[in-house]
Amino acid sequence: MLASFIRFASFLPPRALATIGRGVGALAYRLARRRRRIALKNLSLCFPALPAAQIRARAKTHFRAYGQAMVEHAFLWSANKEVIRNYVRLVDEQHWLVHRGVRPIIWLCPHFVGLDHVGIRITCDYHGASMYSTQSNPQIDAIIRAGRERFGNATLFSRQEGIRPVIREMKNGLPFFYLPDMDFGAKDSVFVPFFGVPAATITGLSRLCALTKAVVVPIIALQNPQGGYDATFYPAWENFPSGDDVADALRLNQFIEARVLEAPEQYLWTHRRFKTRQEGEKSVYD
Repeated sequence: MLASFIRFASFLPPRALATIGRGVGALAYRLARRRRRIALKNLSLCFPALPAAQIRARAKTHFRAYGQAMVEHAFLWSANKEVIRNYVRLVDEQHWLVHRGVRPIIWLCPHFVGLDHVGIRITCDYHGASMYSTQSNPQIDAIIRAGRERFGNATLFSRQEGIRPVIREMKNGLPFFYLPDMDFGAKDSVFVPFFGVPAATITGLSRLCALTKAVVVPIIALQNPQGGYDATFYPAWENFPSGDDVADALRLNQFIEARVLEAPEQYLWTHRRFKTRQEGEKSVYD
């Protein structure tokens, strides 16, 4: 079914897919009760001063943005490079290009709805490495992997392979496309605030930088009201890692917070970001 939809969608212009996707997202808000509850809870925790009506409105807007991004995968996995370059624009590339060939590079890409858009856009022009979660359905896993690798510039490793092959490729000169802001449990994590709520935050970014001497260059892709996406590179972080994992994790979360405030509807609110709680603390999602 997914393969058939991709073939059908390849004949539609990107803006038509975006419109369809927003409609799909609006429908998902009504039907996907579990995901809706998670999004509403996350938003109420992170924005406690907002009235309930505004929380619901923000959640609805998020589902529309997320629906658009999901449906656009059919376009991302079928369109040619030039079409993708025009739809996903790279902004301020100099922030990472100045380090290319000088130091290992980590493209730090938090979970905004345009995450895959910037990942595929980058592979139109540059070779990079990343990790991915294997899907339980082998056919869907093959489709997703083929879509991400189709330009020949993506070296992908499953999470089951661990970090060693990533370190090897970074030392060979490949930038690493790193997604840092998921709740992976208490192991190798520290609790630091995210919008004032203690969140289990992985310390892998600090450890990876210490091992490879890499420079961290954040990149965020946001939907543009005029159509398409702007994928913006930010200046490389100075004095990172600091040697203090807690301070580094807090810096990571504060950077993401600042970007969320610029486009709050486009952050991935349907993820249980506060799933892991400190000892003795009950789940916020009950």
